[in-house]
Amino acid sequence: MMGTHSLNLLPKAFPPTLASSLRPNLLRFDSTRHRRSRRQNLSIRSVFTGIVEEMGHVKDLGLADHGGGGFDLKIGARVVLEDVKLGDSIAVNGTCLTVTHFDTEAFTVGLAPETLRKTSLEELERGSLVNLERALQPVSRMGGHVVQGHVDGTGVIVSMEAEGDSLWVKVRADKALLKYIVPKGFVAVDGTSLTVVDVSDEDSCFNFMLVAYTQLNVVIPTKKVGQKVNLEVDIMGKYVERLLLSMNNNTPQENKG
Repeated sequence: MMGTHSLNLLPKAFPPTLASSLRPNLLRFDSTRHRRSRRQNLSIRSVFTGIVEEMGHVKDLGLADHGGGGFDLKIGARVVLEDVKLGDSIAVNGTCLTVTHFDTEAFTVGLAPETLRKTSLEELERGSLVNLERALQPVSRMGGHVVQGHVDGTGVIVSMEAEGDSLWVKVRADKALLKYIVPKGFVAVDGTSLTVVDVSDEDSCFNFMLVAYTQLNVVIPTKKVGQKVNLEVDIMGKYVERLLLSMNNNTPQENKG
């Protein structure tokens, strides 16, 4: 559970945006009350679809009582709590995190300092909305694309422009990530599976469009220009790159002697 430490005790890389003041009476998993059928409990660990199930809200974030330099993030939710168990994986803004405590209104996940450094979670404040998705089950439909919950890096929102009831969003990404992002391909932005419209190598940006329904069900429209978003590129691009590099390295060199 969370202590009463303030985030101003964090390393300078972490802005003092939240003070940990709540002491929730979190319940541990009761196997007799939450037992499910074997089929229901089967899950493909740490694999998601990028289809957000609900938006939760940050209730608390602070130094973990158990020590070790870690942090606890408590999130209010409803849908993802329906069959939650200790140790379950839940994607929070596209970051795969493990449930350590839960009750009927919220769940808690642990955060390592490295997770805060590599993701946009460091910008969360009490009351911030977050995208939530449970790990994929064998019987689930693949509505988006394969999302691992392993954030590759962060991007920065450059512009947000309305066109009718749709919203155009432009994001700047590091060139090391941009090479895996292609027009009409997939990218996970804060854990939301999206189709890329255009990619600009000149300004290292890509854009996508959010229809009216999506705008109401994901956190991206609630953010402002200049804020960070978590990015996970399509894993298939990495596999192809790795395969091509391997093939090139194994190609016999011509004898130029």
